[in-house]
Amino acid sequence: MRNSVRKLRSSRGLSQGQLGTALGVSRQTINAIETERYTPSLPLALSMAKFFEVSVEEMFHVSESPADDQ
Repeated sequence: MRNSVRKLRSSRGLSQGQLGTALGVSRQTINAIETERYTPSLPLALSMAKFFEVSVEEMFHVSESPADDQ
């Protein structure tokens, strides 16, 4: 699953640590989400969408084909 978390975070001038603190998670969690090594839980995804004032669908994108995941 692709996401635009890094782009949204950078556009607000936030560090990974600052975003993690705002969402109640670690900097490492934010890093893992941004590098697509971790898919957040639904409650965390909803919190992130609310924080950035976008829909979950705008932030997270399901790949079109299996080849897109590589």
